[in-house]
Amino acid sequence: MTVLPKPGTRPWHAFYNPGVRPDYVPPDTTLTGMMAEAFAAHGPRVLIEYPGEEITYAEMQALAARGAAALRAFGLNPGDRLALHLPNCPWHPVFFFAAMTAGLVVTHLSPLDAPEEIAHKLADSDAKLVVSLARPEFSAPLMRAASHGKIPPVVQCPDGAEDAVSDGAIPVAAFWAGQEGADWAPVAVDPQDIALLQYTGGTTGRPKAAVLTHANIAASVNIYREYLTGEVVRQPGKHTLLYAPVFHILGLSTQLLRGFADGLTLHLRPRFDAARALDDIETHGINILSGVPTMWIAILRQPGVEKRDLSSLEFIGSGGAPLPVEVYQRVCQLTGLKLRGGWGMTETSPAGSNVPAGLPDDKLGTIGIPLPGLEIKIVDTADPGRELPYGEDGEMAIRGPNVTSAYWNRPEETAAAFHDGWFLTGDIGHMDADGFLYLVDRKKDMILSGGFNVYPVMIEDAVHRYPGVSEAMAIGVPDEYRGESAKVFVVLNPGAETFTLEALQAFLADKLGRHEIPRALEFREALPKTSVGKLDRKALRAEVRAEVEVA
Repeated sequence: MTVLPKPGTRPWHAFYNPGVRPDYVPPDTTLTGMMAEAFAAHGPRVLIEYPGEEITYAEMQALAARGAAALRAFGLNPGDRLALHLPNCPWHPVFFFAAMTAGLVVTHLSPLDAPEEIAHKLADSDAKLVVSLARPEFSAPLMRAASHGKIPPVVQCPDGAEDAVSDGAIPVAAFWAGQEGADWAPVAVDPQDIALLQYTGGTTGRPKAAVLTHANIAASVNIYREYLTGEVVRQPGKHTLLYAPVFHILGLSTQLLRGFADGLTLHLRPRFDAARALDDIETHGINILSGVPTMWIAILRQPGVEKRDLSSLEFIGSGGAPLPVEVYQRVCQLTGLKLRGGWGMTETSPAGSNVPAGLPDDKLGTIGIPLPGLEIKIVDTADPGRELPYGEDGEMAIRGPNVTSAYWNRPEETAAAFHDGWFLTGDIGHMDADGFLYLVDRKKDMILSGGFNVYPVMIEDAVHRYPGVSEAMAIGVPDEYRGESAKVFVVLNPGAETFTLEALQAFLADKLGRHEIPRALEFREALPKTSVGKLDRKALRAEVRAEVEVA
């Protein structure tokens, strides 16, 4: 017997923490309003601890004021786009908060972006200025991007002994010289003004930007805060280890901005290192640790991890990719805590669902329940106006104040992403009768590798440039460490010679991000095609899955 969800019923409300308002409506505020509250409430408390450096909330306010004054003096006006080409380092929050103070729109360039991707994002967003690091691994891609399009002026910030400002770049010391002591006077913005253009994949292979307003991001932060009512992550002064990339919506919204709003001390690290993470937990008394599944897998693999002192941990979380049940169980056993997973996406800023504190034993594998103030339903993939019964797989649809309203300059893709005000996520799953969600597949062909989105079309476009390639198709295959990694299947032109995976990877190094480089290669005489002659990715995935099962 099929049971349709009754209109207005929300069975998952029973699993919220005491004090959580089920029909929570987040305040219609701006990020600068949120900043003002945090700066006033937590001024002397340490906000950022970075190796060799500490920055208090009050000091961050002064740095944001100085940065905003410099941005205005350079000629940037409210609404202009500022590109941040920065890893996890103090310069990111400094210039993110400076941009918000000046009324600018931030767009992120991932340190993993290939030069072509950088050039595309800069042109598409019409960025007026780039803030980056004075290090070769950051300056080189920007220089190479110039061969693919016009690059705006670049401000370079120091981050180590090997720093060297590139020819033509502006040292940050010169950029904001004379702005010391500037007042923190944020430009008046409306909650519906754009705060962030966050790039995600496009159906044509070109990344597209989700338009996220001040209201979208502030709503996401406040929805998480409401959901976590009464938990340790809401207690000012608690210590969190921040490895999640802050140029990614997960790290930016759920960790940097939410932690900032609640007065946490963020131990910011440039990259994840399992041995260093265990040292940090013991040295700094880390209370909160969240990251992608690959982080937890790496920690579990550390020699002697069961002998390390993890007693300071009070909250652990995972997101960005599906978490294997076996990993969940081993992490819970190691820490004595329940590992809290969840689901979200760039377009939802990224609030969506989360595993409650009192997870029933029969719900293993769930991505949690809808967060307060959000609506999630399962719809027919062929008819998104038809809601499906409990337990039946379909496309997840979501609506709420945190959800983007558009893709930047992509009206057709925007129209295709919505149905009657509901955002169609492209994720396939089901909801049980208690309101717990389960992700089973992705309607889109995206590969989730180590928490990063990898888009097959981009890989295929790049592989097609290799001499002798006739056809190429990329799919995600199981990867013990990353969850998934890309494997590319190639058909050669008649008479063309085969090549090694290493040769292909070297060829792609300047065309794809490191996380997008295929880690497996297979040559075939032919690739499966649909009845109309299109390459059939679904059939190829089924073939590979069958081969694995036979093996």
